[in-house]
Order: sequence, then C-alpha cells, then structure tokens
Amino acid sequence: MATVSGASGERAAGRGVAGVRIEVEALGRRVKGSTLLQDVSFAVEPGELVAIVGGSGAGKTTLLEAMAGVQPPDEGCVRFDGADLSANLAAFRSVLGYVPQDDIIHAELPLAATLRYAARLRLPAGSSPAMVEQAVTTAMAVLDLTARADVKVAALSGGQRKRASIAVELLTSPDVFFLDEPTSGLDPATGADLVGVMRNLTAAGATVVFTTHAVQDLTDCDRVVFLARGGQLAFVGPVWEALAYFGVERLEQVYARLAAEETPEAWAERFRTHRSVDPPTAATSATSPAAPPTPTPEPAPAVVARRAGPGPWRQWRTLTARTFATMVRNRLTLAILLGSPVLIVAMFAVLFRPGAFAFDDPNPTAIVMILFWITFGSFFFGLTYGLLQICTEQAVLRREHLVGLRLGPYLASKVTVLLPFLLLVNAVMLAVLRVLDRLPAASFTVYLSVGVTLSLVAAAALTLGLLTSAAVANPAQATLALPMLCFPAVLFLGAIPPVNVMATAGAAISVLMSNRWGFEALGHDFGARRILEEGGSPLGPPLVASYGESAASYRTPVYWLILAGFVVVFAAGALAVLRRTCRRPQR
Repeated sequence: MATVSGASGERAAGRGVAGVRIEVEALGRRVKGSTLLQDVSFAVEPGELVAIVGGSGAGKTTLLEAMAGVQPPDEGCVRFDGADLSANLAAFRSVLGYVPQDDIIHAELPLAATLRYAARLRLPAGSSPAMVEQAVTTAMAVLDLTARADVKVAALSGGQRKRASIAVELLTSPDVFFLDEPTSGLDPATGADLVGVMRNLTAAGATVVFTTHAVQDLTDCDRVVFLARGGQLAFVGPVWEALAYFGVERLEQVYARLAAEETPEAWAERFRTHRSVDPPTAATSATSPAAPPTPTPEPAPAVVARRAGPGPWRQWRTLTARTFATMVRNRLTLAILLGSPVLIVAMFAVLFRPGAFAFDDPNPTAIVMILFWITFGSFFFGLTYGLLQICTEQAVLRREHLVGLRLGPYLASKVTVLLPFLLLVNAVMLAVLRVLDRLPAASFTVYLSVGVTLSLVAAAALTLGLLTSAAVANPAQATLALPMLCFPAVLFLGAIPPVNVMATAGAAISVLMSNRWGFEALGHDFGARRILEEGGSPLGPPLVASYGESAASYRTPVYWLILAGFVVVFAAGALAVLRRTCRRPQR
C-alpha cells in the first residue's frame, strides 16, 4: 500500500500545509429515481473562495455534501490533493470543516464553554487542557468572538451564532471549509460580514466552498459554480466571466435564464462545448475558471495517515459533563424535571386515602390503583425525560459523528445523567407515599426491592424515550409520539382490565409492555394478593379471582430480568437508529 505523498500526506501527518486542491470528477447522485447530480466535474484550487449557486432543487446541498464526504455520490469521485476522499475519509475528517444550515452548537451554554466541550471531542488523543484552551482562544479571536465568550449562545445574534458554528470547525485548524447557506436568514450587512470572514479564512490558506441563494455573496468569490435543474453543471468561473457567458448585466438574470431558457441538459452540453472549444492554455490551466479538473494518473491504493481522536472513555466523560451542564443551565427544563414529579406525587397523596393496604380493612380498588399509578408514574417520568434528548440536537450529533464521535458513549452519557434523576424521583415518591400511609408498612428489604423494580421500569422507559427521540425528526414529532406511547402503557398494563380478561391480541400486546412486569412485581413485593385474599375486605377475593394468575407467575428477580431485557433491547434499538440517522442525508 502506497502512502499519499505531497501536501495531503504532510497535512494528515499534522505538519501544517495549508489549503486543499479539490477535484470533482463526474459526480452523479440519484435518490428514489430522481437525479440530484449529473456528471459534475470541476476543480477548486488551494486558498480559493468558491460559491455553489442555482435555483431551488438544483442540487447545491447535494454537491456540497458529496464534496465534504457527508453523503458519498453514486457515481464519480472527489479527490483532495489527488487522494480519493471516500477511501480516506476517516483521515481527512480532521482537516475539513463542515457547517450545515442548522446551528451545530448547544444554545444553552456560554460560547466559550460550548467550544471547550467541542475541542475535547475533536482534538487528538492526549491533548492537554492548555491545548484545548489555546484552540478555543484562537478560534474566538480569528472570528472576532472573544468579547462574547461568556454570552449564552442563544443570546448571540444570527451572524454571531453562524460564526460560532464556524468556530467549532476552526478548533482543529482545518485546511478546507464547506458551508451550507451560511448567510441564509441574515440581513445584507451581516451576510457581507460573514462572507468577509470566509474571505479571511482563504487569506490564511484555507479552501472555502459554500452554497448560497444571495447574489451579493458572490462578489468576493474567486469563482462560482452554477447548477441547473437536476444537478446539471451550467457554468464554472468568476463572476465577470459568468456575466459574459450568459450575456447578462446582473447576476439575478443568470437565475432567470437557467430557469426559463433551454433545458438543464442543454445548459450542461453548452458548457461542455465551451470548455472544449476554448481550452485553457498551459500558462493558465492551473487557475482557469472554466478548466475541468486536471487529469490525475491512477495512483496505487493510497493510505492517508489518520490522526487518533479521543477514545470512548474521554468522549463519554465529556458528553456526560456537557449534557449535565446543558440541563442545569436550562432553568425551565430543570424545573420541569424536578417539579413535575413533585406535583404528581402530591396528586397521588390527595387522590388516595391512607390505610389502603391495612390487612384488617383493606381497600381493594385503591390497592390496585396505587400500584398501577406508581408503576405508570415511573414509566412516564422515564419516557418524558428521554423523549426530547436527541431530537433537539440532531444537527450537532450528525456533525460530531462525522468527525469521529462514537454513538455508544453519546447514548451512554444521556443515561448516565438522566437515570440518577429518575432514581431520586422514585425514592422520593416511595418515601412520601409511605410517610403519608398510602403504602404499607414493610421492611427495608421490601422497599429496596420495590425501588429496584421501579428503577428498572424507569430505565426501560428512558431507553424507549431515547429510541423514540432518535427516530423522530424534530421535537414536535416527539411530542406527538408521547400519547401514542402512553396509551398502550395504560391500557395493556394489566390493571384495567386484567390480562386474563383481555382479548387474545390484547394479552399478546401486554407482554410487550415493560411496565406490566413492573406492576406485577410491585404487587408481588407488597403482598397485594395475600392482603386481598386473606384481609378483612369481602371485595378482595372476587377481585383476586378476576385477575386470575396475574402477578403470581414469577419471583421478583425474574421480573427484574424481564425489565432488564427491555432496557437492553430499547438501548440497542436506539443505537441502531442513531447509526442509520447519522448516515442518511438531511433535507
């Protein structure tokens, strides 16, 4: 296996060679029968600022993602300094920056803290705290954000947030940047300022490629890539040559011509003819705006040296600290996490009378309902805690995964932070209800067993919430999923109605309800069947008869194993969905 020589090899080895020459060769991409890119070829020289433009649906983002290695093309290839990007993507991830349309930073944290967490996740293994701090300080200084270091990201202006997203990418000093519509939604002055930032990056030696809808962004570009509908390449060159090529006086008129005149295929054929009729001279071939990529001889299979990133243990620690800091700094979220269990426990205390489990005079209906609501409460807390954890930061996750973030530590960090909250909630709920005599007097061992059961119910619900959060596209969909998950958990839990009176299909569904097994385990631990059968209420024996063998099938450890199985299955499902989500294109 040959090793890539020249700039790319030196860069990958960390010797600081700036700029990347990008060769785009015959790129094509199709999705569900629709052509998004068709035979796109051009070159970008080191240190150039290049814009990709075209009408809506022309394939701008698709082309940018292919060039950045986010989504590989179906046909053709992209080369960085002669090395195939797809074959060496893991190595090149450390030298390219990619800024999608969505913000890739956590809005709840101060800017400097956000950058520190990002630096710990991106800098090479063994980077000291001083190196992390130096990278953060340099990135803020380059993008004129030093004065905003302690400002919450959510309080930054639109232009400052976009620069903050660029600062995250700048932490590793990449030599090529890809930005998807960085000026979208900004006023003209702020947009011009951001284009100036990109121009400064090229002045420092980086290659910068971005997409845009704003014609005013094109003035400072070294060249512009015009795409016609269907991802057809209509022109590559500087602005002044584009005006002459299309025979217009203003750039807005180019869009009109591409949309109204001729077919996309005709525009592509016209540009191919233009390049063949007016080929670049030897003196200008390296920088000619209309030149196709310089043919590169087929190299031996290349290996680009890979810079080792932080290991899974360091990633888990960093992600756990960031998740905790994000939760603590969001006062509304923290109030809901801690306040809603308090309110629900208070409602339990108001709803049920004391002494329901008294052996001499039990209240059979209250016993069933108390066990039901305690189990469902633990399930509900776990589900709601996990439901918004992933879908609210998908853009951040996708970008960090692209530069080496492992999904296992990411998922584990969520459980690490949220599960202790749930254990605390369960402990407080049991303690309060026992003090208020809504639960029976029992030994510490019994309550410890009940606590383990409720913790497993909460853990299963938490991982189910994380699975759902990974599967949905946004928080609105997660909110809509909440009742869809809660209603089956209520109806098929086995309290109302009992499992043995359900229809066959209903009884089969109840097996898949994790909280059913928690409900049965609690009845077993508290001796509910004995109280109902042998206690002083005449309603007890008929109620036990209506439940049949429910809650009498297994010993408590068996229920724990069943609940632990749900935790493992839901966690594995969440991990699988995350892997699929991070691979698929985001539109």
